[in-house]
Amino acid sequence: MIRVLLVDDDPLVRAGLTMMLRGASDIEVVGEVADGAGVAEAVRRHTPDVVLMDIRMPVMDGLTATRTVAGGEHGGAGGDCDRAPQVIVLTTFDADGLILDAMRAGAAGYLLKHTEPEEIVEAVRRSARGEPVLSPAAARTLIDHAATGTDGRTEQARRTLASLSDREREVARAVAEGLSNAEIGQRLHLSTGTVKAHLSSALTKLDLDNRIQLALLAHDAQAD
Repeated sequence: MIRVLLVDDDPLVRAGLTMMLRGASDIEVVGEVADGAGVAEAVRRHTPDVVLMDIRMPVMDGLTATRTVAGGEHGGAGGDCDRAPQVIVLTTFDADGLILDAMRAGAAGYLLKHTEPEEIVEAVRRSARGEPVLSPAAARTLIDHAATGTDGRTEQARRTLASLSDREREVARAVAEGLSNAEIGQRLHLSTGTVKAHLSSALTKLDLDNRIQLALLAHDAQAD
């Protein structure tokens, strides 16, 4: 069962999401929070697998709350051990700056609230498996970001990735291409478990929270 925490200051939004997610037999809404300031305690109390996080809230915004949540165990590798929950930002705003800020804060996904209900449900499932989930606007923003890297950012990214082993860098580059753990395993002739181990090790060495952050770094390192 996938445990989900809802974070949104609008009670109608929370009620709608609860109704939507309870229609899925493999998903359980374990808690609701009306402001980012209550997220850390709610995560400790409810131990969710996935957090659906609004951005604009009155006391603590969703980006700050995401940083507090994503700073725990490196769950982005998709492992099965105890880990920080995966955060999906669910918002009405699709500004490029917000999308990049959310990814850098540790969000594993970015969806707009007008996303079809079945797509949100599937996004929760994918995020629980450690897979990135992005709206088309968010995906375009990340592609544009990768395509417009500066020389300084590229060189810094290459120096950072140099701390990884050769195999970890291969995994990082494959993540940047959007490959799943199974697809990476097929390409590199590794078991899925070994891919997860390399990915988890890379995230720990680089002090990253999830594979999207690793993908951004690998994209920057490959920019010309």
